[in-house]
Amino acid sequence: MNISSIANSIGSLAKTQANLTQKNDGATFSSMLNDAMKEVNTSQVEGYKAMEGIATGNVKNLQEAVQKIEEAELSLKLALEVKNKAINAYKEISKMQV
Repeated sequence: MNISSIANSIGSLAKTQANLTQKNDGATFSSMLNDAMKEVNTSQVEGYKAMEGIATGNVKNLQEAVQKIEEAELSLKLALEVKNKAINAYKEISKMQV
């Protein structure tokens, strides 16, 4: 077993983690969560506007409107799955004995 290759792998992982930390500019978890929720909300608003445009016939490009609706649906599903995973993780942690 070559220990130097393991050390190199660990070193590269540490560099990657440092780059991700710098990329977030010290943003807290709550601020990242708020930003993500704002993006989901924006996607939902655009989806509803696209649905309204289709219903009223004021849409110029039907494909783009359908795409916005699908993006809104997928972003909401992703947000719900992340929420469910976070709740399940919290429940598992709370079950642990101290």
